[in-house]
Amino acid sequence: MPPRPSTADFCAPVTIATATPKAPSGRRHQDRPVFGIILINAAVVVFTAMDAIIKSVSDIFPTGQLVFFRNLFAFAPIIVFMLTQGTLSLRTRYLRGHILRGLFGVSAMYCYFLSYKLLPLSDAIALGLSGPIFLTVLSIPFLGEQVGIRRWSACIVGFVGVLIMTRPGAGVWQPEALVPLLAAVFYALAMISIRRLTATEQSGTIVFYFTVFATLAGLATAPLGVVSPELAWAWPADLTLWSVVILIGLMGGCGQILITIAFRCAPVSVIAPFDYMALVYGFILGFVFFAEVPDAYLIVGGLVVVASGIYIVHRETVVARERRRAQPAPALPPEA
Repeated sequence: MPPRPSTADFCAPVTIATATPKAPSGRRHQDRPVFGIILINAAVVVFTAMDAIIKSVSDIFPTGQLVFFRNLFAFAPIIVFMLTQGTLSLRTRYLRGHILRGLFGVSAMYCYFLSYKLLPLSDAIALGLSGPIFLTVLSIPFLGEQVGIRRWSACIVGFVGVLIMTRPGAGVWQPEALVPLLAAVFYALAMISIRRLTATEQSGTIVFYFTVFATLAGLATAPLGVVSPELAWAWPADLTLWSVVILIGLMGGCGQILITIAFRCAPVSVIAPFDYMALVYGFILGFVFFAEVPDAYLIVGGLVVVASGIYIVHRETVVARERRRAQPAPALPPEA
């Protein structure tokens, strides 16, 4: 499972970020950290279980069709939630930005889903957790951010963790391991696109257009069956399979909502580290449902990547706080 940005979707696969509603009287925004932690853990469980279900049917449905189902049936819970929050808006001033965000986001989702088919679930999830490392590196050329020695050190440590997991040159290297790493790069580019869009667009608008784009992108893969039989769509043959693909979409949409509320209840620095519980849940589900036993290299490398990601989140929070403190106070209006 891809990390969930202070975002939301991605996701990845990651998260929706909707406009913050007015806090009820007597209750301030982000003052319920325990509730937020419970929600983020629930979201990670939902997303990881969704990933396991996707893996279980990846030999029945091609990846493009799973992307289609994942987004089509996610519309229901997302739209209902947005309507209840009064955040559904289709007005946009930056259509090109939505297209770029859609291309990067769909590419990340496709690669993540494909990695669940090609690799053990725990391997795919562990490698996919490298997204924040690529986000830090790519934020320099694309966002003009200054990255200090501490975050660079965390990135280097994170890459070491990736090398431990993949073990290139040790005779056990799998080219398939590049798929979740490529997904992590696309995830980082999608997050950069979201950061740019939030300057002019409502969060609900970003989510809505991405879901539309991803649904259409998945649908566009339907004719690829003429290129390769493996890419041919296979419509669910019975009610059980229909229930499975609908469940995938509903779980994705509900997971996005849980993350959205979690980030409203507590600061990013409190919530984001719990996203890495996906590693633990992935190991458990992989063992229970697919008889996967992670080796020591995967466990150690995964923990190194997680530690690196948590430290990057911490440093970004500290840097953002210092930047806010350094901003000059607004000038007072002249006296009458």
